[in-house]
Amino acid sequence: TGSRIRSANLESTTPVTQVTAADVVTQGVTRIEDLVNQLPQAFAAQNVTVSNAATGTATLNLRGLGSPRTMVLIDGRRMPYGGVTSASAAPDINQIPTSMIERVDVLTGGASAVYGSDAVAGVVNFVMKKDFEGVQVTSQYNFYWHENDFSGPGETKLRDIIAASAATNPSEFALPDDSVTDGEGKELSLMVGVNSGDGRGNITAYATVFDSKSIVQRDRDYSACSLNPNPVGSFECGGSSTNAGGRFTNFLDPSNPAFYDFTTDPSGNFRDYNPDTDLYNFGPLNYYQRPERRYSIGAMGHYEFNEHADVYTQLMFNDYSSVAQIAPSGNFFDTTTINCDNPLLPAANLADIGCGPDEVAAGTSVSMYIGRRNVEGGGRQQSFANNSFRAVTGVRGSINEAWGYDVSAQYSNVSVNSTTLNYFVTNRLSRALDVVDVNGVPTCRSVIDGTDPACVPWNPFVPNGVTAAQLNYLQATGLQTGRISQEIYNAAINGDLGVYGIKSPLASDGLQLVAGVEYRRDALNNTVDALQTQGLLAGSGGPTIGISGSTLVKDAFMEARMPILQDQAFAESLSFDTAYRYSDYGTGVQTDTYKFGLEWAPVSDLRLRGSYQRAVRAANIVELFTAQGFNLFDAAGDPCGAAARDPQASVEECIATGVPAGQVGSSALDSPAGQYNFLQGGNVNLQPEESDTWSYGVVFQPRWVPGLAITVDYFDISIADTITTFGPPNTWTACYANNDPAACARINRNPNGQLWVGNGFVQDLNINIGSLSTQGYDLNVGYTGIEVGRFGSLAFNLTGTYLLNLITQPAPGVDLHPDPEITRDWYDCTGFYSSVCLTPSPQWRHRFRTSWQTPWDVDLSFTWRHYSEVTGITGPNNPMPENQLDKYLSAEDYFDVAANWAITEKAGLTLGINNVLDDNPTISGAVGTTGNGNTYPQTYDALGRYVFLRATVDF
Repeated sequence: TGSRIRSANLESTTPVTQVTAADVVTQGVTRIEDLVNQLPQAFAAQNVTVSNAATGTATLNLRGLGSPRTMVLIDGRRMPYGGVTSASAAPDINQIPTSMIERVDVLTGGASAVYGSDAVAGVVNFVMKKDFEGVQVTSQYNFYWHENDFSGPGETKLRDIIAASAATNPSEFALPDDSVTDGEGKELSLMVGVNSGDGRGNITAYATVFDSKSIVQRDRDYSACSLNPNPVGSFECGGSSTNAGGRFTNFLDPSNPAFYDFTTDPSGNFRDYNPDTDLYNFGPLNYYQRPERRYSIGAMGHYEFNEHADVYTQLMFNDYSSVAQIAPSGNFFDTTTINCDNPLLPAANLADIGCGPDEVAAGTSVSMYIGRRNVEGGGRQQSFANNSFRAVTGVRGSINEAWGYDVSAQYSNVSVNSTTLNYFVTNRLSRALDVVDVNGVPTCRSVIDGTDPACVPWNPFVPNGVTAAQLNYLQATGLQTGRISQEIYNAAINGDLGVYGIKSPLASDGLQLVAGVEYRRDALNNTVDALQTQGLLAGSGGPTIGISGSTLVKDAFMEARMPILQDQAFAESLSFDTAYRYSDYGTGVQTDTYKFGLEWAPVSDLRLRGSYQRAVRAANIVELFTAQGFNLFDAAGDPCGAAARDPQASVEECIATGVPAGQVGSSALDSPAGQYNFLQGGNVNLQPEESDTWSYGVVFQPRWVPGLAITVDYFDISIADTITTFGPPNTWTACYANNDPAACARINRNPNGQLWVGNGFVQDLNINIGSLSTQGYDLNVGYTGIEVGRFGSLAFNLTGTYLLNLITQPAPGVDLHPDPEITRDWYDCTGFYSSVCLTPSPQWRHRFRTSWQTPWDVDLSFTWRHYSEVTGITGPNNPMPENQLDKYLSAEDYFDVAANWAITEKAGLTLGINNVLDDNPTISGAVGTTGNGNTYPQTYDALGRYVFLRATVDF
């Protein structure tokens, strides 16, 4: 991995970390992302624990630089896109069958000169098993087992907090069982391989079925209630003001005489809304683990007709389905007025909302925002039905003693079908609330005038007043159908020019090189129904608009490796390698990428290596063509509102950006759910990103300690002109802290000055702006074959990363530091978490494994996974207050054990428990939609012990 040069003694000048098929067995892996994401080089990305904003894919994110900047390969060849949206464009590793994995090579740092665009953060290469002969059947059963006994900072007992909330609001809060087992998974795989009679060919076929059940947040005490943000002293259960009984308000400042803010009592009359006891607990129905089902089938084979022609092929098909579920939809303050002659309004409270006798008689419309959950309809769901097909065919062989060739064609097609369920349709809400009395029967005005004869009046004012007929009218199903295809044609020649005497006079091996051309075409189309195109599904975050387009790239590439010294004094070996790729994207954009590497072994025990690489990432097809639409971002409070703990905005600045003078500092500007609107979208004028990667390392393998290998590598990756968005929180900071007029112009407030309701939003489109960079050290220590006499042998392996920095510069020259005495246009996420830094970025992470091969046909393993402490920040360069309970997410240590019993030469059994101590995750009220269940299950083990039993039989 990392080079197309074929050489038996090739040593990489860039570091490669490896996991093997044995790791799959030891960890009980049925989802390959669970294994790769344990490596310290990999950061959290899309996986099965993501429910809000899920894509139905599993992606890899090397170095925390973003999944689109990680290239994923199968046997050195590019994987297709995972989906047709910006969140799902990265390759979906659900497509890779775990039973067929021989090993996984992880190369961090730029590799675009070798593999092309996207290899900016690094490369993950899945190497498949080849030349398998026989029949192998593998089955696995696994589940989660958890004891609900969470104690947090200050010995917080969440069970006590939930119980206290249940005492005042029993319909919203309930204690989970003391002990739970759930999330069952089952996998059955078959692998069949046969060699040709003459030994020149092989066909290996596989089939896998995998199924896992859902886990809901109500079954864990640390996720059964939605935590209030900014906890001091003790965590508290919070939630959303869009509640089950309804919130009815005009969102004026409380000091205004016309202000009102009500909910309903059991009799159907209005009473004052209580922000402490009337919140809706939106956590329990959310999926902590989505249910999944996966079917995979494929075959890989080759036949060597002679030394000049080895024909090979690879066929892979994967069918994947899953469902994401979050709290119910409803009217999220989408309607703004009510007619006073609506007969469903509580008659006793008409005057309280500004409906006097004259207004009732005239049918006057008055201001009323309604927040009312669709608890009768159930949780919002998005079902995913994705399938992918990938085919590779080619021929390779030798031309003569010096030259060989490899010519191939690859085609892939990914189909993505998504269904959105249990959402209200906002324009139907408006019609269902525009109700008048017709002979004593509440009737939609749209029925009377014929604009919507199907309309059914909606009654959110009476508890349990919503009927099945009302739901049938208000709810609708949203549909998306997408397809993305990829064609790749590749031709390369490789040569050993040492045959012709082209070599260093002090080396025994000659110049080796590869040269070739590549053609790649991507095409996508995503069709979205009218409901989602117009953003009519309440609580969906905004419109989802169809997309179509295609891209084309033509590449020419080369690699060369030149041994300079071999078997010399103080130079066991000294070699130089280089690579170059020219790319033409057919739109007037051309790029050059290159690599230079040097490797020196003064003695056989010690090897020094270093490299420099220039890599690029051209905008992918989704980033170019995604239509503009609205979505949500997380924030603790509006800078002009009441909740901002460190107010950045002056009265004058707030008024200048559209806040009415009387609303500055008002709680009406702060979203009760901590979510605000922003406008996102693509840009066809995006230019390629460019990155520079430097790496230096040492490999130490002392002859006097057989089996010991130690590598230490330094990495430095910097990316310029990043294809990204500025970020709404950064826009707030740039405007209100730094008076940046361009940032202020992107803040568009509604008439009340709000950004979380109505037509208020922050603009945040794709652009080339700013930079990313990261530096750190990788440590790998392996020690194998340690004999312990009659008790067998031991092996140890440590893989760790010390992160020096992970820096984001959203826009050069825009000050992002809250202290006016400090000017800084960047922020470092090393050791932090937040809505700005997203998932945690621990400074030190490691995985340490001890394996014991006993003489009793049983192999035992013990794994220790460590994540160092991280600190929460409320904005760039702005740590949480010291007294905030969730300022620190403490260091986490997980211990895994496994035992593999070779029952016979043909049958084996593995029993394992990951997170054997059932360590609880650290929790926070500030994880927003980036996390899930008050923590980050993409990073931490949030579901409890993972118990698995795996059986393998060979025939």
